[in-house]
Amino acid sequence: MRRYLSILALVASFGAVALTAQPRPVAPSPTGGNGKLYIGTYAGEIQIFDEATEKLTERIALKTGIPRSLLPSQDRTRFYVLDAHTERIEVVDVASRKTLDTFTLSTANKRTRIISMQADPKHRFLVLLTRTATKLSDRWEIGPPTLVQFDLATREVARTIPWPRNEERETVNLRFSPDGNFLFFFGDDVIVVETEKFTEVETWPFAQSVEAGLGRVSLGPVHDFYDTPGMFTGLFTTVDPVQKRRIMGIGRVDLVKRSIDFTPMGPADNVTFAQAPDRKRAYGIKSEIGRYEFWTFDLEKGQLLSRGEFKGRPRMAVRVSSNGKLLYVYVAGATIDVYDAASYKYLRTIQMNADQTTELFVVPAAAAAAPTAQ
Repeated sequence: MRRYLSILALVASFGAVALTAQPRPVAPSPTGGNGKLYIGTYAGEIQIFDEATEKLTERIALKTGIPRSLLPSQDRTRFYVLDAHTERIEVVDVASRKTLDTFTLSTANKRTRIISMQADPKHRFLVLLTRTATKLSDRWEIGPPTLVQFDLATREVARTIPWPRNEERETVNLRFSPDGNFLFFFGDDVIVVETEKFTEVETWPFAQSVEAGLGRVSLGPVHDFYDTPGMFTGLFTTVDPVQKRRIMGIGRVDLVKRSIDFTPMGPADNVTFAQAPDRKRAYGIKSEIGRYEFWTFDLEKGQLLSRGEFKGRPRMAVRVSSNGKLLYVYVAGATIDVYDAASYKYLRTIQMNADQTTELFVVPAAAAAAPTAQ
């Protein structure tokens, strides 16, 4: 009996210790900031997620159906949406979440497909790269790639834009100057045309601004809310004209100063690119079958800081949160995976209710227009 009472006393003492022990504090999970995430989906809408809560808060229903791409206006007040059939464009006001206009260049016997577009910063017109198929009695006649100026007020094609130097292209990389007065064609050189009559006013041989011994720089498309108007930053490639080696580097293009700052880094690799909001860091994803890596770049020094393997998905792109602390991995499927930017640690997954079809745009709180009542 005495032994039984001793055991009870020992158990009671352990219980008292357990009751007085303080739980170890759990570090809060990092959040991405107070911005908004915009992405097009197969539901025929633009879904808007609140960055702080990572919850779907709003939807913009699209009249043209499933979006193929979203093009933000320079002032971030509009999205120009190209539909899945590449025949219709919808103009969406970001603040009101409403459609301002829709239009198409197709007619009864002509199918005009829109390959790419750029928007005038003053909302006057779009420059569209198009290709038209005309239905004849016995066949379809395919026309050449054509650049047109589409007037947003009259909803008509204002003119056909001549190809600079008569060099017709299947694809074209265009940028407007911040004031909308000039349009830049990026190719072997940068050809600058004024936007009144679209005549050439300047040639910018940007190959001369990179290190001696390198060839011309290939600039990819960049839609970045963290760059200032007239600037864009990315991973660009060039070719050594002697050894014929493709070289990758960090490039910053200034359309106002007519300059490109290109820093070679090494052999070209298949790496995506996303700039951080402080414009001092950038992140990329290298994808190989069965092996996926995060890369971190120092944009000030023009060098690779670190790389680390992670469990990825077959198709991926990356965006950086508005506070620079998180990485959003998206493309294919109805999820956005969230990783810590410093450690590459997987944190969680944002669940969507429809598969993605467009780029993910991270809009900082200062740039995100306040929505009106639904």
